[in-house]
Amino acid sequence: MRELILGTAGHVDHGKTSLIRALTGIDTDRLKEEKERGITIELGFAFLDLPCGHRLGIVDVPGHERFVKNMVAGASGIDLVAFVIAADEGIMPQTREHFDICRLLGVERGLVVLTKIDMVDPEWLELVQEEVREFFAGSFLAEAPLVRVSAVTGEGIPEVRSVLDRLVRESELTEAYGPFRLPVDRVFAMKGFGAVVTGTSMSGRIGVGEEVVVYPKGIAARIRGIQVHGGERKEVEAGNRTAINLQGVEKEAIGRGDVLASPDSLRPSYVLDADFLYLAGNAKPLKNRTRVRVHLGTAEIMGRIALLEQEELEPGATADVQLLLEEPVGTWPGDRYVVRSYSPVYTIGGGGILNGAAPKRRRFKEANREVFALYHEGTPEDLVLLHLREAGVGGLTASELAIKMGVFGNRLKKILNGPISARQVLVADSERQRLVAAGVYNGLKERTLAILAEFHQQQPLKPGLSKEELRTRIHRQLDPRLFQMLLQELIQKEGKLAQDEASVRLASHQVALAASDQNVRDEVEALYRRAGLQPPTVKEVLAQLAGTPRALVQEILEMLARERVTVKITEELYFHAASLDDLQQRLVALLQKEGEIDAQGFKALTGLTRKFSIPLLEYFDRNKITIRVGDKRILRERRT
Repeated sequence: MRELILGTAGHVDHGKTSLIRALTGIDTDRLKEEKERGITIELGFAFLDLPCGHRLGIVDVPGHERFVKNMVAGASGIDLVAFVIAADEGIMPQTREHFDICRLLGVERGLVVLTKIDMVDPEWLELVQEEVREFFAGSFLAEAPLVRVSAVTGEGIPEVRSVLDRLVRESELTEAYGPFRLPVDRVFAMKGFGAVVTGTSMSGRIGVGEEVVVYPKGIAARIRGIQVHGGERKEVEAGNRTAINLQGVEKEAIGRGDVLASPDSLRPSYVLDADFLYLAGNAKPLKNRTRVRVHLGTAEIMGRIALLEQEELEPGATADVQLLLEEPVGTWPGDRYVVRSYSPVYTIGGGGILNGAAPKRRRFKEANREVFALYHEGTPEDLVLLHLREAGVGGLTASELAIKMGVFGNRLKKILNGPISARQVLVADSERQRLVAAGVYNGLKERTLAILAEFHQQQPLKPGLSKEELRTRIHRQLDPRLFQMLLQELIQKEGKLAQDEASVRLASHQVALAASDQNVRDEVEALYRRAGLQPPTVKEVLAQLAGTPRALVQEILEMLARERVTVKITEELYFHAASLDDLQQRLVALLQKEGEIDAQGFKALTGLTRKFSIPLLEYFDRNKITIRVGDKRILRERRT
């Protein structure tokens, strides 16, 4: 059964750790400095077995302002909050900041605990309780249970346990969907075992022996062992406070802020689309591209907030933004984040991730408003089409789209059924499940036709473009499978293109000379017909037709070869087809009679010098008329 995680929150020295110790018997302060100074510095962990049979994982966070970043790391992924306020002090600065952080992280349920009630009189306690209720008015804790506690006398501790039991019983303990993810909050090494990471598993499940990847670094490792609350497990699921022993990676290669996840489940990026709340308590407007500290999961990353629709954002306002990070991070839509100022450091806002690998957007563009409207109000099918449109020619594989959507497996397949059936989405590669938006695909078809039309206009005597040149002209990154699919549709289904051997042309295109150029064609053909088996080289033809444009002569030479009026033997030598056919008949007849021929015999047959005889012999070999055996040739059919 999925566990729930309880996190503490509240000002320094308000009794969070003492409360956990009184509830569980576990001291979450493990560092020597914490015990000497009497304050929590690092995250602490415990568990509580409730009467309902549920084991509640507990994360105890530091309250001092210097360690708020550790608090944020611990608060990410909690299901319930125990908001602790000391009765002798009431609302304090970190009370406010921790409360803002809980709201920004999307925490929705919890209880309020008034501690140190043994240090105040009843009248003061009532005043503090009234202040606390006013502070939480209108928030998710407005109607939350409020319990008065003394960790010294034990008063109220049973009531806290009872309230937690009720909150857990009322919770929906459904398994968090998707691949396994665990933001790392602690890394250490155990002698004989190697690297161990701890954290709260956010989604999915994974078992011993399975492969995981450390994101954003992309380091692959294998799970050697799993512990939950000190007990060995074969498998871990979402909601567990977990320690995972890794094989194949050194402790130094991992740090807090990394994410341990199933392979191919995250796509680290420097640019995120997000919604953003600028807290009302800020003293001045937020300027575009302000440098900030972005807290995502257990990571703290420096970056800038790009305001897409304004130069400044007033306190209390919301905006659609891009987070431009200085280090890559892997995240899914729906993940929550907190933003703290660069210096001095305090919490200024936060929100939710809308796209974990977004293209960089230009400000003040209507397209941005359309995109963010789809994020906020669009259907899953709308978001599929958006992501595929933005992916362009390359499209997205099903696994890449799943990361973009934060939706996986059968749920994604169900969403895709409609767009694929309506041909809004095309499967360009069924093996790798590469998907392309129909609008992008139709644009490629239009570009293909336009490229060939322009080519025919500029090169009217050429039959078409080679397939590879056409593909790269359409788009250098156009997948060959998608290109082949496009050609088949334009040739076979629509009849707009034709393919002649290796070249592609518009179906309507026919090579035709202008009337003024027909004389040149006749003259070139006559040259080769008269020359017989001793034709001029291309260089000599060009010299003889010095007054004719060089490009026209070369195009006519290629056209005559395509029409098989001539035959191209080498780059410089063309022979008239009739002369070559006659020679082939004489050569075959001789070989059928004599059985073989050498270079001297071929010279006697043709009367040609080596300039022509050697290229011709090699031509007959290439065309499988003859085969060379030593320094002689025989008929290939005879050899066979």
